[in-house]
Amino acid sequence: MDTMQVRASERLDVVKLRAFLESHFSELPQGQLEISQFSAGHSNLTYCLKIAEFEVVLRRPPLGPVAKKAHDMKREFTILSALHPFLPVVPKPYVYVEDLDIIGSDFFLMERKKGIVLDTYFPKGIKPTEELARQLSEKMVDSLVALHAIPYEDTPLQDMVKPDGFMERQVHGWIERYDKAKTAEYAEVKALTDWLKKHIPHNEEATIIHYDYKLNNAMFSEDYSEMIGLFDWEMTTVGDPLADVGVAMSYWLQADDPKMLLHALGDPPVTVLPGFYTRQQFMERYAEKSGRDISDIQYYCTFAYFKLAVICQQIYYRYAKGQTQDDRFAQMDKMVAALIKQASASI
Repeated sequence: MDTMQVRASERLDVVKLRAFLESHFSELPQGQLEISQFSAGHSNLTYCLKIAEFEVVLRRPPLGPVAKKAHDMKREFTILSALHPFLPVVPKPYVYVEDLDIIGSDFFLMERKKGIVLDTYFPKGIKPTEELARQLSEKMVDSLVALHAIPYEDTPLQDMVKPDGFMERQVHGWIERYDKAKTAEYAEVKALTDWLKKHIPHNEEATIIHYDYKLNNAMFSEDYSEMIGLFDWEMTTVGDPLADVGVAMSYWLQADDPKMLLHALGDPPVTVLPGFYTRQQFMERYAEKSGRDISDIQYYCTFAYFKLAVICQQIYYRYAKGQTQDDRFAQMDKMVAALIKQASASI
Protein backbone atom coordinates (compact mmCIF):
# COMPACT_ATOMS: atom_id res chain seq x y z
CA MET A 1 0.00 0.00 0.00
CA ASP A 2 1.55 3.27 -1.14
CA THR A 3 2.49 6.05 1.25
CA MET A 4 3.43 9.63 0.48
CA GLN A 5 4.78 12.71 2.20
CA VAL A 6 2.29 13.99 4.77
CA ARG A 7 0.06 16.78 3.45
CA ALA A 8 1.11 20.10 4.98
CA SER A 9 -2.27 20.67 6.65
CA GLU A 10 -2.33 17.14 8.12
CA ARG A 11 1.08 16.89 9.80
CA LEU A 12 1.53 15.27 13.21
CA ASP A 13 3.71 16.27 16.17
CA VAL A 14 6.79 14.07 15.80
CA VAL A 15 8.19 14.82 19.27
CA LYS A 16 4.98 14.00 21.13
CA LEU A 17 4.35 10.89 19.07
CA ARG A 18 7.89 9.61 19.66
CA ALA A 19 7.46 10.09 23.40
CA PHE A 20 4.12 8.27 23.28
CA LEU A 21 5.58 5.33 21.37
CA GLU A 22 8.45 5.04 23.85
CA SER A 23 5.97 4.85 26.72
CA HIS A 24 3.77 2.19 25.11
CA PHE A 25 6.11 -0.11 23.18
CA SER A 26 8.94 -1.92 24.91
CA GLU A 27 12.23 -2.39 23.09
CA LEU A 28 11.52 0.41 20.63
CA PRO A 29 14.57 0.67 18.33
CA GLN A 30 16.83 3.69 18.25
CA GLY A 31 16.46 6.07 15.35
CA GLN A 32 14.40 8.89 13.94
CA LEU A 33 10.61 8.64 13.81
CA GLU A 34 9.54 8.85 10.18
CA ILE A 35 5.89 9.66 9.43
CA SER A 36 4.30 9.12 6.03
CA GLN A 37 0.67 9.19 4.94
CA PHE A 38 -1.37 6.62 3.07
CA SER A 39 -2.61 8.18 -0.14
CA ALA A 40 -5.82 6.17 -0.44
CA GLY A 41 -9.03 6.93 1.41
CA HIS A 42 -11.34 9.92 1.56
CA SER A 43 -12.47 9.78 5.18
CA ASN A 44 -10.29 9.10 8.21
CA LEU A 45 -6.60 10.00 7.97
CA THR A 46 -4.14 7.11 8.05
CA TYR A 47 -0.39 7.35 8.67
CA CYS A 48 2.59 5.01 8.84
CA LEU A 49 4.90 5.56 11.84
CA LYS A 50 8.36 4.05 11.31
CA ILE A 51 11.48 3.81 13.47
CA ALA A 52 14.08 1.56 11.82
CA GLU A 53 12.32 -1.80 11.38
CA PHE A 54 9.44 -0.87 13.73
CA GLU A 55 6.23 0.15 11.94
CA VAL A 56 2.67 0.84 13.08
CA VAL A 57 -0.35 2.47 11.46
CA LEU A 58 -2.10 5.45 13.04
CA ARG A 59 -5.77 6.26 12.31
CA ARG A 60 -7.35 9.58 13.27
CA PRO A 61 -10.49 11.54 12.27
CA PRO A 62 -10.28 14.07 9.42
CA LEU A 63 -9.58 17.72 10.19
CA GLY A 64 -12.38 20.22 10.62
CA PRO A 65 -16.02 19.63 11.62
CA VAL A 66 -17.26 16.08 11.09
CA ALA A 67 -20.73 14.56 10.90
CA LYS A 68 -22.32 13.51 14.18
CA LYS A 69 -21.37 9.96 15.19
CA ALA A 70 -18.97 9.74 12.23
CA HIS A 71 -15.24 8.98 12.47
CA ASP A 72 -15.56 7.28 15.87
CA MET A 73 -12.05 6.04 16.56
CA LYS A 74 -12.93 4.20 19.75
CA ARG A 75 -15.72 2.32 17.99
CA GLU A 76 -13.47 1.28 15.10
CA PHE A 77 -10.77 0.16 17.55
CA THR A 78 -13.36 -1.94 19.41
CA ILE A 79 -14.50 -3.51 16.14
CA LEU A 80 -10.95 -4.47 15.18
CA SER A 81 -10.39 -5.92 18.65
CA ALA A 82 -13.56 -7.99 18.32
CA LEU A 83 -12.96 -9.30 14.80
CA HIS A 84 -9.20 -9.89 14.64
CA PRO A 85 -9.42 -13.21 16.57
CA PHE A 86 -11.97 -14.50 14.03
CA LEU A 87 -10.47 -13.11 10.80
CA PRO A 88 -6.68 -12.79 10.42
CA VAL A 89 -7.20 -10.33 7.54
CA VAL A 90 -8.37 -7.79 10.13
CA PRO A 91 -5.39 -5.68 11.27
CA LYS A 92 -4.38 -6.32 14.88
CA PRO A 93 -5.21 -3.25 16.98
CA TYR A 94 -2.67 -2.10 19.58
CA VAL A 95 -3.93 0.89 21.56
CA TYR A 96 -6.68 3.51 21.51
CA VAL A 97 -5.72 6.99 22.76
CA GLU A 98 -8.19 9.61 24.00
CA ASP A 99 -5.57 12.21 24.95
CA LEU A 100 -6.10 15.12 22.54
CA ASP A 101 -2.77 16.70 23.48
CA ILE A 102 -0.67 14.31 21.40
CA ILE A 103 -1.96 14.96 17.87
CA GLY A 104 -5.02 17.15 18.48
CA SER A 105 -7.58 14.34 18.29
CA ASP A 106 -8.12 10.85 19.57
CA PHE A 107 -6.51 8.06 17.52
CA PHE A 108 -5.55 4.42 17.56
CA LEU A 109 -2.57 2.37 16.47
CA MET A 110 -2.74 -0.93 14.65
CA GLU A 111 -0.65 -3.49 12.82
CA ARG A 112 1.10 -2.49 9.59
CA LYS A 113 0.35 -5.07 6.90
CA LYS A 114 2.35 -5.29 3.69
CA GLY A 115 1.08 -6.62 0.39
CA ILE A 116 -0.70 -5.61 -2.82
CA VAL A 117 -3.72 -3.31 -2.86
CA LEU A 118 -5.42 -3.09 -6.24
CA ASP A 119 -7.30 -0.05 -7.44
CA THR A 120 -7.15 1.32 -10.98
CA TYR A 121 -4.01 -0.54 -12.08
CA PHE A 122 -2.00 -3.65 -11.35
CA PRO A 123 1.60 -3.03 -10.23
CA LYS A 124 4.16 -2.41 -12.95
CA GLY A 125 5.45 -5.61 -14.46
CA ILE A 126 2.28 -7.57 -13.71
CA LYS A 127 0.19 -8.57 -16.70
CA PRO A 128 -3.16 -9.71 -15.29
CA THR A 129 -4.63 -12.81 -16.84
CA GLU A 130 -8.32 -13.66 -16.95
CA GLU A 131 -7.57 -16.56 -14.60
CA LEU A 132 -5.96 -14.23 -12.05
CA ALA A 133 -8.91 -11.84 -12.32
CA ARG A 134 -11.31 -14.71 -11.71
CA GLN A 135 -9.35 -15.93 -8.68
CA LEU A 136 -9.29 -12.44 -7.16
CA SER A 137 -13.03 -12.14 -7.72
CA GLU A 138 -13.60 -15.46 -5.95
CA LYS A 139 -11.49 -14.39 -2.98
CA MET A 140 -13.48 -11.17 -2.65
CA VAL A 141 -16.75 -13.09 -2.57
CA ASP A 142 -15.51 -15.81 -0.24
CA SER A 143 -14.03 -13.35 2.27
CA LEU A 144 -17.36 -11.53 2.45
CA VAL A 145 -19.14 -14.84 3.07
CA ALA A 146 -16.63 -15.63 5.84
CA LEU A 147 -17.23 -12.27 7.50
CA HIS A 148 -20.99 -12.81 7.46
CA ALA A 149 -20.50 -16.23 9.09
CA ILE A 150 -18.91 -14.83 12.28
CA PRO A 151 -21.31 -15.25 15.23
CA TYR A 152 -21.69 -11.62 16.31
CA GLU A 153 -23.36 -12.75 19.54
CA ASP A 154 -19.92 -14.00 20.63
CA THR A 155 -18.27 -10.59 20.15
CA PRO A 156 -18.51 -7.16 21.83
CA LEU A 157 -20.58 -6.04 18.84
CA GLN A 158 -23.52 -7.72 20.56
CA ASP A 159 -23.69 -4.73 22.93
CA MET A 160 -22.98 -2.05 20.31
CA VAL A 161 -25.73 -2.57 17.78
CA LYS A 162 -29.48 -2.73 17.20
CA PRO A 163 -30.05 -5.12 14.29
CA ASP A 164 -33.85 -4.93 14.51
CA GLY A 165 -35.28 -2.49 11.96
CA PHE A 166 -31.86 -2.08 10.36
CA MET A 167 -32.94 -1.24 6.82
CA GLU A 168 -35.67 1.16 7.95
CA ARG A 169 -33.14 3.13 9.97
CA GLN A 170 -30.60 3.01 7.17
CA VAL A 171 -32.92 4.27 4.46
CA HIS A 172 -34.39 7.12 6.49
CA GLY A 173 -31.01 7.97 8.03
CA TRP A 174 -29.16 8.27 4.73
CA ILE A 175 -31.94 10.34 3.20
CA GLU A 176 -31.64 12.69 6.18
CA ARG A 177 -27.86 12.87 5.76
CA TYR A 178 -28.29 13.74 2.11
CA ASP A 179 -30.69 16.57 2.91
CA LYS A 180 -28.20 18.04 5.39
CA ALA A 181 -25.27 17.90 2.95
CA LYS A 182 -26.96 19.12 -0.24
CA THR A 183 -25.09 21.64 -2.36
CA ALA A 184 -27.14 21.20 -5.56
CA GLU A 185 -30.51 19.85 -6.66
CA TYR A 186 -30.80 16.64 -8.68
CA ALA A 187 -34.10 16.01 -10.44
CA GLU A 188 -34.02 12.26 -9.79
CA VAL A 189 -33.67 12.39 -6.00
CA LYS A 190 -37.34 12.85 -5.00
CA ALA A 191 -38.62 9.86 -6.98
CA LEU A 192 -35.62 7.77 -5.91
CA THR A 193 -35.98 8.43 -2.19
CA ASP A 194 -39.76 7.92 -2.33
CA TRP A 195 -39.20 4.55 -3.99
CA LEU A 196 -36.59 3.53 -1.43
CA LYS A 197 -38.90 4.35 1.47
CA LYS A 198 -41.82 2.50 -0.10
CA HIS A 199 -40.05 -0.76 -0.95
CA ILE A 200 -37.90 -1.48 2.12
CA PRO A 201 -37.41 -5.28 2.40
CA HIS A 202 -37.96 -6.93 5.76
CA ASN A 203 -35.13 -9.40 6.14
CA GLU A 204 -34.80 -10.39 9.79
CA GLU A 205 -31.37 -12.01 9.46
CA ALA A 206 -28.50 -10.04 10.98
CA THR A 207 -24.76 -10.57 10.61
CA ILE A 208 -21.59 -8.55 11.04
CA ILE A 209 -21.28 -6.36 7.96
CA HIS A 210 -18.23 -4.40 6.79
CA TYR A 211 -20.40 -1.88 4.92
CA ASP A 212 -17.49 -0.45 2.92
CA TYR A 213 -16.38 -3.67 1.25
CA LYS A 214 -14.45 -3.00 -1.95
CA LEU A 215 -11.37 -4.17 -3.79
CA ASN A 216 -9.11 -1.30 -2.71
CA ASN A 217 -9.91 -1.99 0.93
CA ALA A 218 -8.44 -5.49 0.53
CA MET A 219 -4.78 -6.49 0.49
CA PHE A 220 -3.37 -9.54 -1.27
CA SER A 221 -0.11 -11.44 -0.91
CA GLU A 222 2.68 -10.68 -3.37
CA ASP A 223 1.69 -13.70 -5.50
CA TYR A 224 -2.05 -12.87 -5.19
CA SER A 225 -2.70 -16.33 -3.76
CA GLU A 226 -4.52 -15.08 -0.67
CA MET A 227 -6.16 -12.05 0.86
CA ILE A 228 -4.00 -10.93 3.78
CA GLY A 229 -5.66 -7.68 4.82
CA LEU A 230 -9.02 -5.95 4.95
CA PHE A 231 -9.20 -2.31 6.00
CA ASP A 232 -11.48 0.64 6.79
CA TRP A 233 -13.82 -0.88 9.35
CA GLU A 234 -15.32 2.43 10.49
CA MET A 235 -18.78 1.67 9.06
CA THR A 236 -18.95 -1.88 10.37
CA THR A 237 -22.06 -2.86 12.28
CA VAL A 238 -24.53 -5.72 12.66
CA GLY A 239 -27.31 -5.67 10.12
CA ASP A 240 -28.75 -7.16 6.95
CA PRO A 241 -26.00 -9.09 5.12
CA LEU A 242 -27.58 -8.28 1.76
CA ALA A 243 -27.05 -4.59 2.48
CA ASP A 244 -23.33 -5.41 2.64
CA VAL A 245 -23.53 -7.20 -0.70
CA GLY A 246 -25.31 -4.19 -2.18
CA VAL A 247 -22.57 -1.85 -0.97
CA ALA A 248 -19.90 -4.13 -2.44
CA MET A 249 -21.74 -4.05 -5.77
CA SER A 250 -21.94 -0.25 -5.77
CA TYR A 251 -18.13 -0.21 -5.87
CA TRP A 252 -17.73 -3.17 -8.23
CA LEU A 253 -17.72 -1.45 -11.61
CA GLN A 254 -17.84 -3.47 -14.82
CA ALA A 255 -16.87 -2.64 -18.39
CA ASP A 256 -20.40 -1.94 -19.65
CA ASP A 257 -21.26 0.61 -16.95
CA PRO A 258 -22.08 4.17 -18.08
CA LYS A 259 -18.98 6.19 -18.94
CA MET A 260 -20.00 8.91 -16.48
CA LEU A 261 -19.84 6.36 -13.66
CA LEU A 262 -16.67 4.67 -14.90
CA HIS A 263 -14.69 7.90 -15.22
CA ALA A 264 -16.29 10.23 -12.65
CA LEU A 265 -13.11 10.22 -10.54
CA GLY A 266 -10.57 9.31 -13.21
CA ASP A 267 -9.62 5.83 -14.36
CA PRO A 268 -11.98 2.96 -13.48
CA PRO A 269 -10.95 0.12 -11.13
CA VAL A 270 -9.34 -3.06 -12.40
CA THR A 271 -12.67 -4.88 -12.03
CA VAL A 272 -13.52 -3.68 -15.56
CA LEU A 273 -10.75 -5.91 -16.99
CA PRO A 274 -11.51 -9.25 -18.68
CA GLY A 275 -11.89 -12.14 -16.27
CA PHE A 276 -13.19 -10.19 -13.29
CA TYR A 277 -16.66 -11.17 -12.21
CA THR A 278 -19.60 -9.13 -13.33
CA ARG A 279 -21.83 -7.97 -10.49
CA GLN A 280 -24.27 -10.74 -11.39
CA GLN A 281 -21.55 -13.39 -11.14
CA PHE A 282 -20.37 -11.94 -7.82
CA MET A 283 -23.89 -12.09 -6.39
CA GLU A 284 -24.54 -15.58 -7.73
CA ARG A 285 -21.37 -16.94 -6.11
CA TYR A 286 -22.30 -15.18 -2.87
CA ALA A 287 -25.73 -16.83 -2.93
CA GLU A 288 -24.17 -20.23 -3.64
CA LYS A 289 -21.49 -19.98 -0.93
CA SER A 290 -23.68 -18.38 1.75
CA GLY A 291 -26.92 -20.21 1.02
CA ARG A 292 -28.86 -16.94 1.19
CA ASP A 293 -31.84 -15.98 -0.93
CA ILE A 294 -30.89 -12.91 -2.97
CA SER A 295 -34.19 -12.42 -4.81
CA ASP A 296 -34.50 -8.88 -3.36
CA ILE A 297 -30.90 -7.94 -4.11
CA GLN A 298 -31.78 -5.23 -6.64
CA TYR A 299 -33.30 -3.10 -3.89
CA TYR A 300 -30.10 -3.35 -1.85
CA CYS A 301 -28.00 -2.37 -4.88
CA THR A 302 -30.21 0.65 -5.61
CA PHE A 303 -29.99 1.77 -1.99
CA ALA A 304 -26.22 1.22 -2.00
CA TYR A 305 -25.76 3.53 -4.99
CA PHE A 306 -27.78 6.19 -3.18
CA LYS A 307 -25.84 5.64 0.05
CA LEU A 308 -22.53 5.99 -1.79
CA ALA A 309 -23.83 9.16 -3.45
CA VAL A 310 -24.57 10.58 0.00
CA ILE A 311 -21.09 9.71 1.27
CA CYS A 312 -19.56 11.47 -1.75
CA GLN A 313 -21.90 14.42 -1.18
CA GLN A 314 -20.83 14.71 2.46
CA ILE A 315 -17.20 14.77 1.34
CA TYR A 316 -17.91 17.35 -1.35
CA TYR A 317 -19.89 19.46 1.16
CA ARG A 318 -16.83 19.65 3.43
CA TYR A 319 -14.70 20.72 0.45
CA ALA A 320 -17.25 23.27 -0.81
CA LYS A 321 -17.53 24.81 2.67
CA GLY A 322 -13.75 25.09 3.03
CA GLN A 323 -13.56 22.51 5.82
CA THR A 324 -10.88 20.60 3.90
CA GLN A 325 -8.38 21.70 1.26
CA ASP A 326 -7.81 18.24 -0.20
CA ASP A 327 -7.92 18.78 -3.97
CA ARG A 328 -9.04 15.19 -4.54
CA PHE A 329 -12.50 16.27 -3.41
CA ALA A 330 -12.97 19.06 -5.95
CA GLN A 331 -14.62 16.77 -8.52
CA MET A 332 -16.61 14.68 -6.06
CA ASP A 333 -19.88 16.31 -7.14
CA LYS A 334 -19.50 14.56 -10.51
CA MET A 335 -19.45 11.23 -8.72
CA VAL A 336 -22.59 12.22 -6.79
CA ALA A 337 -24.43 12.95 -10.04
CA ALA A 338 -23.27 9.69 -11.64
CA LEU A 339 -24.33 7.58 -8.65
CA ILE A 340 -27.75 9.19 -8.38
CA LYS A 341 -28.34 8.48 -12.07
CA GLN A 342 -27.19 4.89 -11.61
CA ALA A 343 -29.51 4.39 -8.64
CA SER A 344 -32.46 5.97 -10.43
CA ALA A 345 -31.92 3.85 -13.53
CA SER A 346 -32.22 0.67 -11.48
CA ILE A 347 -35.71 1.25 -10.06
